[in-house]
Amino acid sequence: MARKLKEEIKQRRPFAGPEEEVYLNVMRTADALTRALEQVLRGAGLSPTQYNVLRILRGAGKEGLRCREVGERMLTRDPDITRLLDRLEARGLVARERQRRDRRVVTSRITDAGLKLLASLDEPVQEQQRRLVGHLAPAQLRQLSMLLEAARARMPEAVRVGTEPRLGLRQHEAQADPGRALQHLIHPV
Repeated sequence: MARKLKEEIKQRRPFAGPEEEVYLNVMRTADALTRALEQVLRGAGLSPTQYNVLRILRGAGKEGLRCREVGERMLTRDPDITRLLDRLEARGLVARERQRRDRRVVTSRITDAGLKLLASLDEPVQEQQRRLVGHLAPAQLRQLSMLLEAARARMPEAVRVGTEPRLGLRQHEAQADPGRALQHLIHPV
């Protein structure tokens, strides 16, 4: 039987409310899933963020994307997409090109080497996903996905697209009381 979150984090007091319990459960689960992905990617020398960028660029096809567009599609916020692309370009996994009409615009594309690396990771990543959440029935997986999407739908736009959150709380208040921060995300001020 699965351990309850309170036992896992050795919390003696009750949660401030169901929002805090959900928030902490999501954070704990996201961390476990991220660590599992890191294990798969370690052999390829990629971080989960770099892997995400490569997948985004693979999905964009030959047209590629501008830096800002890559940032908008990221699963997790990264404040310096340019530096992230620099590292991938240095490894030959991404190529960038300035547009002729507007030299300020740089388009990034995945290279053949990047495509080959991603192809080699597709099955191991999918196997890891099946191992971690495959014990849930398909209906449970769909329900979980719908619940997470419903939670995000009520969050302020700034939080959903990965820009700085505007919670109506000071940063130190949000860090000190994650339950209160979650309440502000679900019911914005």
